[in-house]
Amino acid sequence: MATYAIGDIQGCYEECRRLLDKVNFDPTRDKLWCVGDLVNRGPDSLAVLRWIKALGERAKVVLGNHDLHLLAVALAGARIGKKDTLDAILEAPDRDELLHWLRHRPLLYHNAKKGITLLHAGLPPQWDLPQAQACAGELERLLQGPDHVAFLEQMYGNEPLRWRDDLTGMDRLRFITNCFTRLRWCRPDGTLLLHEKGGLEQPAPDALPWFRVPNRRTRDDRILFGHWSTIGFLAENNCWALDSGCVWGGRMSALRVRRKKPMTLIELDCAGYLAPG
Repeated sequence: MATYAIGDIQGCYEECRRLLDKVNFDPTRDKLWCVGDLVNRGPDSLAVLRWIKALGERAKVVLGNHDLHLLAVALAGARIGKKDTLDAILEAPDRDELLHWLRHRPLLYHNAKKGITLLHAGLPPQWDLPQAQACAGELERLLQGPDHVAFLEQMYGNEPLRWRDDLTGMDRLRFITNCFTRLRWCRPDGTLLLHEKGGLEQPAPDALPWFRVPNRRTRDDRILFGHWSTIGFLAENNCWALDSGCVWGGRMSALRVRRKKPMTLIELDCAGYLAPG
């Protein structure tokens, strides 16, 4: 039995299956961990959702920004973007079942046995792992409860940019959402720089990738994340970046996850469906 963590799939169903074929992935025996963004931009988001949902407990999925965007479009009337490729899901006969399943995925998954935490984007330096789990739980209970539409209608936006323990209401929920699904760069004091999307070239004198902030409180925790396709696969500071930009013509990356032995990288070159920029 093996566990594989895979980067952002974004509707690239064929490439996902080809990558897993390289390691002889057996859905009756092996496990698949997904760092979010199952859907959008690629050509077959519907097939991705159906296949991973069918894996049942063999798959662990955390929500990414594109997954939340699908929920907002489908359930809260959010505007669909020009580059979105969500129509097949929105028109599918099993649409409601798929959306219900997606809405009940977590923002963070922690596997204590392997000593690994899975999330889509990043964590602010002020949070330790228990606080991150608690914050994820706040948002998960809302998304899975009767007030999820009201939240989805209000979740977009950049403010507030810095965590405070006394944040309440939508300010608190929006900050939590932005960390788990959008964070790349921040200042050493934890101020989010949400407009920055490039590679590791420093966009401002005090800007740092979230996983390079000195003394961040999760520095001793092993974290797998996606979302940052312009840096490709990266392993440093107890963090592994798995989004290698398959949909943009990069690669699809996966790790065989182990607790004690080195984790093995598996990659597939992708033709791509969109041009960067």
